Amino acid sequence: MSIQWKGVMPAVTTKFTNDDMLDLAMFEVNIKAQLEAGVHGIILGGTLGEASTLSTEEKSILIQETVRIANGKVPVIMNIAEQTTKGAILAANKAEQDGAAGLMMLPPMRYKADARETIEYFKQTANATNLPIMVYNNPVDYGIEVTLDMFEDLLTSCPNIQAVKESTRDISNVTRLKNRFGDRLAVLTGVDTLALESLVLGAEGWVAGLVCAFPAETVAIYSLIKAGRIDEALAIYRWFLPLLELDINAKLVQNIKLAEVATGIGTENVRAPRLPLIGEERNRVLQVIEEGMKNRPTLPDYKSLELTV
Repeated sequence: MSIQWKGVMPAVTTKFTNDDMLDLAMFEVNIKAQLEAGVHGIILGGTLGEASTLSTEEKSILIQETVRIANGKVPVIMNIAEQTTKGAILAANKAEQDGAAGLMMLPPMRYKADARETIEYFKQTANATNLPIMVYNNPVDYGIEVTLDMFEDLLTSCPNIQAVKESTRDISNVTRLKNRFGDRLAVLTGVDTLALESLVLGAEGWVAGLVCAFPAETVAIYSLIKAGRIDEALAIYRWFLPLLELDINAKLVQNIKLAEVATGIGTENVRAPRLPLIGEERNRVLQVIEEGMKNRPTLPDYKSLELTV
């Protein structure tokens, strides 16, 4: 399946049972809720997916299950977050074998590679797979920035590098990327609290976090913006912002899983060393979620909108 790098692509959580096995039944409930809301792709194995705690076998199971559930409706994309170039190539090839339609790729993990090393890491991996790739550019959390000049080199050498998950937190970087690369590089915002702003500035899509609990509201904001109905999108976004801020937090996984419980499409089980929230920290998050649920907006018929932007 080819990928149009646009629209809402949830970075989905991984569901676990009480005895720390994959909870494929609840995982399917959530994926079906995403599809029903009209998302445009599913991304597995990101930070929200607790990828660092998953075995290679578990990652394969998740890809295969998601491909089955999606049944061709949307592309399934696997995140690659490896410490070595060899490991990244192996992970990319395994994802392709398991049925993934594309990859999201972080720079090398743990070791802070310089520009030359980072470029070579992406090139070798990209040239070893047929899958299209979205580079995940998040220097705030992962310590390595893929600069415009680095993208220039990569786009010249690797035609399957087609998109960027823009998470620098510098909102003007959306415009810099569009000015420099035009349609050659699709831009998807990766920061929930900058999503509306990025989409208005021309980002093609939104790799979202709180979508895991609120898929319809997320897709509605995207669709309204792309239909030119900014005021309506802004009204929903203003309601959504306190919830979206749960994603900009070291315990985003626990936060978002609590929100999934509130909307009936998840559990709060996490994999150690993460632990469920307790005490005042838990109460603060629940208060945000409860306020959001109490004031949840009525959505327009966003699925029938003609998207013109």
